[in-house]
Amino acid sequence: MSVPLCRPVLRRAAAVCALAATLAACGADRPPRPASTAVQVPPPVAKPPTLAPGPAGLTPVFEHGPRTRGATVALTFDADMTAGQGERAAAGERFDHPRLIATLRRLRVPATVFMTGRWAEEYADQARSIGRDPLFEVANHSYSHYAFTGDCYGLPEVAAARMRPDVERAYAAFRTAGVPDPMPYFRFPGGCYDRRALKALAPAGVTAVQWDVVGGDAFETDPDVVVRQVLDGVRPGSVVVLHCTRSAAPATERAVRAIVPELRRRGYRFVKVSDLIRTAGARR
Repeated sequence: MSVPLCRPVLRRAAAVCALAATLAACGADRPPRPASTAVQVPPPVAKPPTLAPGPAGLTPVFEHGPRTRGATVALTFDADMTAGQGERAAAGERFDHPRLIATLRRLRVPATVFMTGRWAEEYADQARSIGRDPLFEVANHSYSHYAFTGDCYGLPEVAAARMRPDVERAYAAFRTAGVPDPMPYFRFPGGCYDRRALKALAPAGVTAVQWDVVGGDAFETDPDVVVRQVLDGVRPGSVVVLHCTRSAAPATERAVRAIVPELRRRGYRFVKVSDLIRTAGARR
């Protein structure tokens, strides 16, 4: 190539280089463009499963899970404390049971704790610890632990107009204690309910959870009695009712230490109530 022809080419190349340098300098202070401009949307949080309302829109009642979907069992513990028992607590009576909770953690047993609002107020640190532990779920056992029917184990009776507010007051106590996600499940004090109670609680949107196996630990001092009753009653999908109250259920923790390994030996897997409700064809 002759020299005269090279000079125009070199001049054009120099101009392109100068323009590129200018553009680069103009954008030097700009932050680097992100690799992707797509908005990152967090995955939706699944709502706890609940049952559809019963006939006439009454609160649905759940007693046990499917009998044919594997050997699963849910241990549930009622953390009872009746409103008005504050003086007894102040005098030293223990309505909590930290050793039982520690045993469930050590054995890695998922469980559902039905807690009264009064209990959550008295033992706020424990309520918060249980509620924040993914091994457990906290459900509602009323605020006052008053009966929702007449003639229920001697419990004081709550008026029909106060039933829903009593349940809502318990949820408020859970939030105050720091329980992050209490479940939309309710257990009637004493297990006592009737149509009037189911109608009164329908607007609260809860599923009433009963049981099909009574542990028989209330006021029982011999753990072997509790062990035999649970092991004789459990079937696939069972919901077992026990208690998380030292003064009223002193043998429960010792019974659990025997119940858990034996049920595992029999092929059972422990789940929470929400897991059983989910497999029962719940709504979300």
